[in-house]
Amino acid sequence: MAMTNKPAHERELFGHPAGLYILFMTEMWERFSYYGMRGILVLYLTAETLGDNPGLGWLSNEALSLYGWYTMLVYVASIPGGIIADKIIGQKKAVMIGGFLLVAGHGILSVEVMWAFYTGLALIISGVGMLKPNISTLVGGLYQQGDERRDKGFSIFYIGINTGAALAALLVAWVADEWGWHAGFGLAAVGMVLGQVIYLSGQKYLVSVGNKPKKVEANSDDVSIKQIFQQQFTTTKTLLITVLLAATSSLAAWFYIGNQKMAYIVFFIFLSVVVGMMVTIYQDLKSQVEKDRYLVLLLSFIIVIVFWGAFEQAGGLMNLYAENRTDRFVFGYEIPAAAFQFFNPFYIMVFAVPVANFWLWWKHRGKEASSLFKMANGVIIMGLGFVFMVFASMQYEELGKSALYWLALAYLFHTLGELCASPVALSFITKLAPLRYGALMMGVYFAATGLGNKVAGLIGESASEAGELNIFAGITIFCVIFGILVILLLKPLKRLTHGVEEEERAIER
Repeated sequence: MAMTNKPAHERELFGHPAGLYILFMTEMWERFSYYGMRGILVLYLTAETLGDNPGLGWLSNEALSLYGWYTMLVYVASIPGGIIADKIIGQKKAVMIGGFLLVAGHGILSVEVMWAFYTGLALIISGVGMLKPNISTLVGGLYQQGDERRDKGFSIFYIGINTGAALAALLVAWVADEWGWHAGFGLAAVGMVLGQVIYLSGQKYLVSVGNKPKKVEANSDDVSIKQIFQQQFTTTKTLLITVLLAATSSLAAWFYIGNQKMAYIVFFIFLSVVVGMMVTIYQDLKSQVEKDRYLVLLLSFIIVIVFWGAFEQAGGLMNLYAENRTDRFVFGYEIPAAAFQFFNPFYIMVFAVPVANFWLWWKHRGKEASSLFKMANGVIIMGLGFVFMVFASMQYEELGKSALYWLALAYLFHTLGELCASPVALSFITKLAPLRYGALMMGVYFAATGLGNKVAGLIGESASEAGELNIFAGITIFCVIFGILVILLLKPLKRLTHGVEEEERAIER
């Protein structure tokens, strides 16, 4: 039993630092607010302007376009959010500021005018960017290096994430259905207020973590983005690559993209700079081992983009499918479409441990269990989930409605795929990243995740022309072929990693 006369930040509860439970509750309510709002966003945009629950009356492709930009920017904002915390104000203050921005953003969304809608989205993007990458760092800081409780602490923390997401799917969906979309946005705001109150009241348990960095700590060995830019734009080859990519993609956007020309031009310029940055880093690497591992790292980013590009149909296209194509009546009660977002966090809580135990059992049998193999299988399993959406679309075409069990099965496979791919992806990327570029590669990982979310929006937009059945079948075929291709290339790719995972296991032993 913990000593009660210890300072608050040294106290323990159920064998873990008491601060863990403050962060658990903060993140639970932050995810409640985020997933609650995300679950009803596209439905609000596409709801008719007249009726019992009026929305904005947008077309599906317009709504999914905004959804793609929004979810992409949420992840991209994590890059400056992480840098500001690491170099200037510390993680603890960054989470606090992020919380206030989120309270303001969700609160403003409950106001029924368009300026409030766009202002609210901007504040939420900024708030998540400040809070999301830094609260996990605070959790890690509660444990000393080598503390065997650390992994279990993160597991407890992730239960908080999924509890918040599951509660949001049910409560916010119900409130939005009963009292209107803006009441749903308001409930998300209430959730964030609760999270912020808990975080502020629990500061005494977080005294020792996430403080403002000292000068010595701020000047780390990691190469900064500023240094990369200086090298990128003063080296003829990388400058030429960046300018050519930016010019050709911008011209293509100007001539071939109908709406949002300027937004896409800015987007393509950003991507061109990132590609030039990747080339600059490759040229700067000295050893062949680092260069080989870096090539596998780039493939890992592509896997991340493919995975999230398909997975994030959940809040967009599949959300609209639940609203417009699915028979949602159970025992005479019509389930709100947004409530189907409950399946993913619920399945995670049910299957996270069994899936982790399966891979452990699989490895002990001497079978292939590398990170790349798990990620490839995750993409395949997640892609196969869309087979059920193909069946749902066929049933809709035949009967005019599809059964809700198709969505339940699709989300089951998506979640199993997520449990195979997502937990290992970030860990694998940190193993492959060149030491001097570790912090920068974390930023690129967030950018890749954001790009995957944007791809999801683009795929969803095309459904109005290509048809949902064709889109779902296309996602299935592409994901399965892509995953199989990675598995076929596994041996040469593992050679390029030069035994990075074997080295880790040797250190652990």
